[in-house]
Amino acid sequence: MNSPHDSTSTESRAVSPIGFWQAFRLWLKLGFIGFGGPTAQIALMHRELVEQRHWISEKRFLHALNFCMLLPGPEAMQLATYLGWLMHRAWGGIIAGILFMLPGLCFVTTMSAIYVAFGATPVVAGLFYGLKPAITAIVIHATYRIGSRVLRNRVLWAIAALAFIAIFGLGLPFPIIITSAILIGVVGGRFMPAYFQMANAPLSASSSHPAALIDDDTPPPAHAALRIKAIARTVVIGLALWALPMALLIAYLDWQHIYTQMGWFFTKAALLTFGGAYAVLPYLYQGAIEHYGWLTPAQMIDGLALGEGNPGPLIMVVAFIGFVGAQAQAPFGPELAYTAGVAGALLVAWFTFLPSFVFILAGGPVVESTHGNLKVSAPLTAVTAAVVGVILNLAVFFAYHALWPAGFTGGFDVTAALITVAAAIALMRIGWGVLSVLMSAALLGLLLKTL
Repeated sequence: MNSPHDSTSTESRAVSPIGFWQAFRLWLKLGFIGFGGPTAQIALMHRELVEQRHWISEKRFLHALNFCMLLPGPEAMQLATYLGWLMHRAWGGIIAGILFMLPGLCFVTTMSAIYVAFGATPVVAGLFYGLKPAITAIVIHATYRIGSRVLRNRVLWAIAALAFIAIFGLGLPFPIIITSAILIGVVGGRFMPAYFQMANAPLSASSSHPAALIDDDTPPPAHAALRIKAIARTVVIGLALWALPMALLIAYLDWQHIYTQMGWFFTKAALLTFGGAYAVLPYLYQGAIEHYGWLTPAQMIDGLALGEGNPGPLIMVVAFIGFVGAQAQAPFGPELAYTAGVAGALLVAWFTFLPSFVFILAGGPVVESTHGNLKVSAPLTAVTAAVVGVILNLAVFFAYHALWPAGFTGGFDVTAALITVAAAIALMRIGWGVLSVLMSAALLGLLLKTL
């Protein structure tokens, strides 16, 4: 096998230096321990792939992340798909994406069934009482980790600050913030290029950081070559995978059937989720509650709490909506209500996540062809800086709902604040893993609420 640093042709690099089953086990592991939302999941991927295993360089990782930040859909799942595709072709990307989200889908679907069967019990309330402040600490920590790696100069800091003010103070839509960041990057890349170049300094404090298997100067593999026919074929296959089940739903059920409407609604949601799960929550709220009546407001809040505690993408809350909505309407009859709920969750997941696979598998070759191109990387760098500000807004959102559960007029929850501080210390000072922090916080919350 050639060294990843040899000056070999693109064709000779078609075989990844990373074993397929090594990657398979890692994606499955990340699917089970990826708690805390996209920032924590991205930081976890960075630690596993860049810092510990040295499979991919810092610069290549951030270049892929920048692209995923631009797309609608769950950026962490898309990043896993991209890296899996880069290492092991299309099937590597598909398997990476599926394994990254499958544990979360199973978790949310199972917990949705338990939620419908048993409702809000003291045990469940106690578990989530401990989880919410712990997740707050995890997101704040992850925000710091990502920001410290991206905001390498005062211009990028300013972009992040303006993005935070725009979304938190002015309430501007995320697409406007992203568009503004792109324009800043285009202008800045031309007139201030030094501020929009990715730094080559490693994240590790050690100066003897080993070279990555897919390093900065590693040529793209053969399957990443920019071929218009291959991209068009991927898009056509993706459209067929969407159109076939939609046509079957319309033909065998009808357009107004709950499953057909769910497929159409969540297809639109998948194309509007710029900025991750929280950017699309108002759209989900308006559609699922106000327009279709699939859920009540109280159920939606419970679903969000469940989504916050699942190991997959936060947008997996859509599976909760699909399960609860379909189970309540029981299109197969009352005796098969839970079967209808499972079918609703799976159907919603298909239409929500399919576009993400198409975006990555079709767009990956374009991104690899722009590696090191300042005209492209400068806008993406500006976008990443802006997204740090948006992620900070999400951290504030978590903190507000964890520490002031009844709003500012309802008083400050001192116990939740202490759990947040303890979780932060465990993460930042003691070095606990995310899963250990969450399990400990959930157990503490259960003890506090049931004793």
